[in-house]
Amino acid sequence: MFSRLKEDIAVVFDRDPAARNTWEVMTCYPGFHAMLIHRFGHLLWDAGLKWLGRMVSHIGRWLTGIEIHPGATIGRRFFIDHGMGVVIGETAVIGDDCTLYHGVTLGGTTWNKGKRHPTLGANVVVGAGAKILGPITVGEGAKIGSNAVVVKDVPSGATAIGIPARIVEAPVGAQNGGRFAAYAVGRDLNDPIAKAIHELIDHSVETDKRLERLIAELRRLGGHVDEEGPTGFDGNQLNKIVD
Repeated sequence: MFSRLKEDIAVVFDRDPAARNTWEVMTCYPGFHAMLIHRFGHLLWDAGLKWLGRMVSHIGRWLTGIEIHPGATIGRRFFIDHGMGVVIGETAVIGDDCTLYHGVTLGGTTWNKGKRHPTLGANVVVGAGAKILGPITVGEGAKIGSNAVVVKDVPSGATAIGIPARIVEAPVGAQNGGRFAAYAVGRDLNDPIAKAIHELIDHSVETDKRLERLIAELRRLGGHVDEEGPTGFDGNQLNKIVD
């Protein structure tokens, strides 16, 4: 019991540079509190005390803003950063060394009994606001970008972003591959839509610069430029300037 408690405290220092000391972690970190409460509720659930387990979970939700069903199975060194709005369903399974940011939902897509929530492999990182829905599997070392909506399996080591989520990186190594931002998708991710948008922005900026140079040259040659465009030059003179 105490070894697990030490692990839970140590993992906060490993993954949150804002943590200053053990007392602060034990008193001011809702993710740490939520895990302590979940373990107690999970023991009650497994012992057949379903209502009592749900009541413990409900109290934990009220205290921390994190809702973890007592039936969920969570591995060691699990860390929830900030935590507000996190929802973890009854049949969710989370492997060791996983990290969730605030607003994450591990939810179901059916009212049927049985397995209906996601399974996360070890070392998975889920960015803020992401939704992982249904009895799907997120492979070991995978990363889910912020605000993504994942409804299909994600391979080990891959990075998934977008609505619906699509794979943008699938490195060979499941542990350390790929660049990832927990709060937003970086510009260097291999996302064709994001790249196209950035290219359009770059083109717009470059076009503005060329227009400014053109207007400056027109004015230097004595032309008049108003809000509706250049006037005072014939077509040949303008073509000569552009060329």
